[in-house]
Amino acid sequence: MDWKSGRIGALLEQALVEDQAARDTTTNLTIDPDLRAAASIVARQEMVVCGLGAVHAFLEIFARLDPRPPAHTRFEVISHPEMFDGVRVHDGQVLAVIRHNARVLLSCERVILNLMQHLSGIATVTRQYADAIEGTHAHVLDTRKTVPGLRVLEKYAVQCGGGTNHRIDLASGILIKNNHISLGGGIPTVVPKALEKRRKGQRVQVEVRSQQELAEALENGAEAILLDNMTPAEVAQSVARIKEAAAGDPARWIPTEASGGIVLANIRSYAETGVDFISVGALTHSAKAADISMRIDAETE
Repeated sequence: MDWKSGRIGALLEQALVEDQAARDTTTNLTIDPDLRAAASIVARQEMVVCGLGAVHAFLEIFARLDPRPPAHTRFEVISHPEMFDGVRVHDGQVLAVIRHNARVLLSCERVILNLMQHLSGIATVTRQYADAIEGTHAHVLDTRKTVPGLRVLEKYAVQCGGGTNHRIDLASGILIKNNHISLGGGIPTVVPKALEKRRKGQRVQVEVRSQQELAEALENGAEAILLDNMTPAEVAQSVARIKEAAAGDPARWIPTEASGGIVLANIRSYAETGVDFISVGALTHSAKAADISMRIDAETE
């Protein structure tokens, strides 16, 4: 993750502006402007870390927004070499220590914690799903069910947890879903259109909900299949049928994906069907924030 990119910088700056961090009335009225402090970011549960790079980025951005003299923006972020995004940590482990002006630490505390808790929560639940299907052929995929504006960060968190990213947006891949099929005139109409007009390198994926729709998709040249809201038995039947359809052409591989109603308790049964990918919206839309705290203590130079 490039935390210094313009896109990420804009997201982080908006978070600081939204909280009016540079105009923190309570802190400015109660804390000595020359006081320096050390803030320890601490995990309060077993979790997968995500968002450490945002700490440094937030503080650099705050320095531009802060109306106080430049001397108050000098800071140092210290973390152990073995502490990085994607690593598993235990309750009580220190993720990083920030030495900075006390006012700045107090003003940035909430935005730093909010983002790290959210991203670490996604990484942690993704790791649980990935662990649940370990040893099978399948990979865990995320979806576009993300908080508007935060998708690039949430998908990064999925990667940190051992998951795989699906398409990043509507322009980056072709996925013909149920509504496209019903509005476009059916699978025999929409699939050939997509195959004819797609950009070079784009694979045409088709969502199917029955064996009849699967047959139509295969007959019309679908290059990837999403098996939607099927039971594990139905997915296994469909995967076998898709492999049979591609068996006559060694160069033809039709990736399979299962989606819909898949949770931690049943993902293993789907993975054992031989499906290539399993997409889980809960990775991003339902992940519980990880428990992370920031302890701030005054220090003398």
